[in-house]
Amino acid sequence: MKILLMKIAKLFFGKRNSGSLSRVYVLIFDMLLVIAALICVPMVRYYPDYEGLNLPDFFRRISVVAVFFLLGFLLTGSYKGMVRYTGFKDIERISYSVMWIFIALFICKFIVNNIASLSFLQDFFMKYSTTFIMCLVALIFLIMGRLVIRRIYNEYFRPHPNNVNAIIYGAGDAGLITQNALYQDTSTQYTIVSFVDDSTSKIGKSIDGVLIRKPEAVLNREFIQKYEVNVIILAMPSLSITQRQEIINKIIDLGVSVKSVPHVDSWISGNHLNFNQIEDIKIEDLLEREPIVLGKENVKHELEGKVVMVTGAAGSIGSEICRQVLHHNPKCLVMFDQAESPMYDLQFELNNEEPYKHIAVPKEFVVGNVKDANKMREVFEKYQPQIIYHAAAYKHVPLMESFPYEAVYVNVFGTKLIADLAIEYKVEKFVMISTDKAVNPTNVMGATKRIAEIYTQSRHCSTKFVTTRFGNVLGSNGSVIPLFKKQLAHGGPLTVTDRNIIRYFMTIPEACSLVLEAGAIGDDDDIFVFDMGKPVKIYDLASKMIKLSHMPDVQIEITGLRPGEKLYEELLATRENTVPTEHPKIMRAKVRQYTAEEVDSEIATLLEILPTCKDFDIVKQMKVIVPEFKSNNSVYQILDK
Repeated sequence: MKILLMKIAKLFFGKRNSGSLSRVYVLIFDMLLVIAALICVPMVRYYPDYEGLNLPDFFRRISVVAVFFLLGFLLTGSYKGMVRYTGFKDIERISYSVMWIFIALFICKFIVNNIASLSFLQDFFMKYSTTFIMCLVALIFLIMGRLVIRRIYNEYFRPHPNNVNAIIYGAGDAGLITQNALYQDTSTQYTIVSFVDDSTSKIGKSIDGVLIRKPEAVLNREFIQKYEVNVIILAMPSLSITQRQEIINKIIDLGVSVKSVPHVDSWISGNHLNFNQIEDIKIEDLLEREPIVLGKENVKHELEGKVVMVTGAAGSIGSEICRQVLHHNPKCLVMFDQAESPMYDLQFELNNEEPYKHIAVPKEFVVGNVKDANKMREVFEKYQPQIIYHAAAYKHVPLMESFPYEAVYVNVFGTKLIADLAIEYKVEKFVMISTDKAVNPTNVMGATKRIAEIYTQSRHCSTKFVTTRFGNVLGSNGSVIPLFKKQLAHGGPLTVTDRNIIRYFMTIPEACSLVLEAGAIGDDDDIFVFDMGKPVKIYDLASKMIKLSHMPDVQIEITGLRPGEKLYEELLATRENTVPTEHPKIMRAKVRQYTAEEVDSEIATLLEILPTCKDFDIVKQMKVIVPEFKSNNSVYQILDK
């Protein structure tokens, strides 16, 4: 009894949450709604002739029902929710409460009707049908009352530091859910100016009083200025990537913010969108391509049950190859890299994070250098790899232009060392990650990768050597987009080497999945090139990033081509042509063939020159091996005369 009295005292006199009503007031509010519902039912039933309504019986019976509701609320705790934040869970709790109240009334009525000694209580209970109707109307009143309070609070009483006029692009279910999610943002007052949809069956109709218009009527400067629109939110997750990019490009030219609703799979609990999940459009969204659908049979057959080794495993490409390889159930995955900190990060991820920690594949992490013959031999001896993905390399063009010795040592002789060991230890397949800069190279880095290609392609033995070429990957270490983001964070300017410079882009997962597929279908001496899509002007890329960041004062500074850099990258050299493969995004290149004897002779000469550390002598020999290597914007141009 003492505990019960303490709870009642706490209910009435307990401390309130900041800005919220005490629970007792919510309980009183609910009871007032119930009493209103109980009165309305007979009022409607007997309208307009109220002579048949026996008021004493009526008040006696609704008093009993009201007591049952009070007890039901106290037992189920339906009044504990904050009214202004009423959601589906609160409505569910109220519904359960009313359901149990009806069941209790039904049981009591049944007992009173069937036990003679309790027959005197029959006048306190209504008919079954009347009880059901009253409970149903009470439920409607309870739900509607809370929703009305929530709407009134959101519209008139909730503090809003920021007022934002928004357009929702998409008038389907996702658009309506987006609107509701925006109303939950306590930091911003969103006013939905218009919905936009290209469905003729929806245009001209309205959602919650907001008109649905066609895109042409909204996506123009006149409309944006008239309604002072601040943001347009894409709420059509089913759009194709191409359609999505077309819409985004139109919007960013209007000078308003662009946000997007993620795919429904990313929503909380799969059916609820939180306003925090509505994200700003990123430049990567404008470079994304339609997803490449790969059959996994080739790769699975290639890797399942085999020892796979990845060099450069901690890098952007190498780490993603490791992630994808794990899904194909190899016997063991050996990850090799010299960078200890990135290797630690990769080790932690694959051992502790979903989904990799549950993949029952032995994972070996090895720190070492591909130039170290002793270490590499130890690794081959210990693990006996059957498939090798060679991603270890220096890749930064201007930096390697200043350090030909290191570029040759790693990219050429590091590759040569691993290739020779692969032959010695009878590795089944050696897949080398090359670059589009190896085609008609204009810089030291590209030339070293081309020499590595030439060396591996000239090996004719039981080990199959396959080369894959592709361009820039989004988000890789040292790529242009992270650089622009840093420059924007510092207020600019964005530095572009030339107004007309173009590059090809591909996502890291896409590039790596194509590497695995090409490696699986590749035979000896194959060089594969990937469909990189349309080239992107870096100047236009910078302009769009400035617009997306809403920093119109940021300038673009033309700095001139860096050493070894060229305006455009090629995927195929002039002496090459391609033949299609079974995959439309992968092409097989026909390249000039080299004999092992001539390659070994020229490589041996390069090795003799290397210890001198004389940059011009090293580069001169590289040009002998790769006649198409013509330096651009570099000190080594004098060697081409």
